[in-house]
Amino acid sequence: MQHLIGENWHSIESEKIVELFESDVTDGLGSLSIKHREEFFGKNALKEKKQDSYLKKFLMQFHNALIYILLGASAITAFLHEWVDSGVIFGVVIINVIIGFMQEVKAQEAIESLKQMMFTQAVVIRDSKKITIDSIDLVPGDIVLLESGSKVPADMRLIEIRDLKVDESMLTGESLAVLKNISTHSENSILGDRKNMTYSGTFVTYGRAKGIVVATSNHTELGKIAHLIENTTEMQTPLTKKISEFSKVLLYVILALAALTFLVGILRDKSAVDTFMASVALAVGAIPEGLPAAVTITLAIGVSRMASKNAIIRKLPAVETLGSVTTICSDKTGTLTQNKMRVTNIFCGAESYEVTGNGYEPKGDILKDGEKLNSFNNNLNEVLKAGYLCNESYLVRKE
Repeated sequence: MQHLIGENWHSIESEKIVELFESDVTDGLGSLSIKHREEFFGKNALKEKKQDSYLKKFLMQFHNALIYILLGASAITAFLHEWVDSGVIFGVVIINVIIGFMQEVKAQEAIESLKQMMFTQAVVIRDSKKITIDSIDLVPGDIVLLESGSKVPADMRLIEIRDLKVDESMLTGESLAVLKNISTHSENSILGDRKNMTYSGTFVTYGRAKGIVVATSNHTELGKIAHLIENTTEMQTPLTKKISEFSKVLLYVILALAALTFLVGILRDKSAVDTFMASVALAVGAIPEGLPAAVTITLAIGVSRMASKNAIIRKLPAVETLGSVTTICSDKTGTLTQNKMRVTNIFCGAESYEVTGNGYEPKGDILKDGEKLNSFNNNLNEVLKAGYLCNESYLVRKE
């Protein structure tokens, strides 16, 4: 099975690929072969690195220079039996940590719910029968059937096509659907030029096709992107950099002033104990214990506003990074869309009509001069009939 991973499938004849995968274009894979492949390749789902436990996420909230200073201040004031001051400082730390922890957990749960949207269903040929299965159960060598509106469930080499067009904008950035073929291409062809391949996560916008699955889970092009994202180095935001630098400078200044105060007290023949206590009091008083709380509250407000716009912020400082953006560059082809269109107006027989509704929800009316039509004239009937007969999509109501 190992030799079936990482080939340049676009440069190999489809007949040869079917032979390599020991599959059959007409009958598909057999039950025994499917079981063996599931054991070797695993499920067709992106494998992720192990998530940090809730305890580790909570403890990581303490990993901040200002928090270290506040904890030190709380410990020193407690040592001096200033219980009220110590309790207030420690309370600020705990509130800051709890807010950060709850926001990160909430964002992680939202991301997990989004991942469920990646799963789809696939029509495959197995044991000479055409059946519908969950995309997670696909294995390399499966023969998959695609049609208009299908979401490509895995990386596939096309075997048979009929006017197939696929939206690959999520991989290439090109919003126009790509017309596919089954010819072999050069081994050095870039992803966007591999017209005989379809990739996991892309959408069929027109036509039909039959293809063989050549890669699943993390071996797909989408899986490679996920791997790159997982291995990115974590960088500091402008705000965290400034706070870190400010904390270091503040710490050095406070220690220097405390040492200077102690030195001046000793030189003036003051009690060493009293001088030390005065130096510690000066150091504690100079620490801005309200700063972390103020910063956290400000960021939390920003996160809340972003959430109202359906934007997920996983870590609080990230919202400040977004706020620092001055320029957003996007290409002119209109890639930033919802990948769906709906009819809003109909013009026929020299008359204009308005169509209401939200798209997939089967509710809406056709209006003429703002009035709802209960019956349609012949021209409008013919237009609607043509749209219906020339359409391969269908709507399924669940629950």
